[in-house]
Amino acid sequence: MQKSQKKRRFKMNLAELHALCEANYARLVRLFPDYQQANERRFRLGQRLVVLTVIERDRHTTSLKIQYHAPQLPKLMDSNLYLRMYHDVGMAEVVKHRSGRRLESRYDYPNSEMHQPDEKQQQNQFVSELLSFCLSDAQADGVFFEVDGGS
Repeated sequence: MQKSQKKRRFKMNLAELHALCEANYARLVRLFPDYQQANERRFRLGQRLVVLTVIERDRHTTSLKIQYHAPQLPKLMDSNLYLRMYHDVGMAEVVKHRSGRRLESRYDYPNSEMHQPDEKQQQNQFVSELLSFCLSDAQADGVFFEVDGGS
């Protein structure tokens, strides 16, 4: 096989991923400023529902689950993503997805689960867009959240 015909292996742009994770952390703190005390935050965006749930709190990290549900779409299209907020560096990254399996930095392609080579980047980008949508829609409506109370 000639050089030009060889498949190029995916290389993650770490600076881009870090910038995305920093922006996601900032968005989460704006959307859920009392995440240290409250357990859940809900956003109703038209017919869609976004739920942020604290799973675990630690001194340096907080683990969250983000659920996205749109009733007009099949249940299969609902999203369950697990994020970890790293408070010392101000970053939030997607660490797991619906299956509960940890996301790898990159995947060989093809693979048995049919993940894209940049699956982790794509999942973090999805969270970025979802959180941005929550921020803009909630501000436009003048209504931010429904709260569960505290722990």
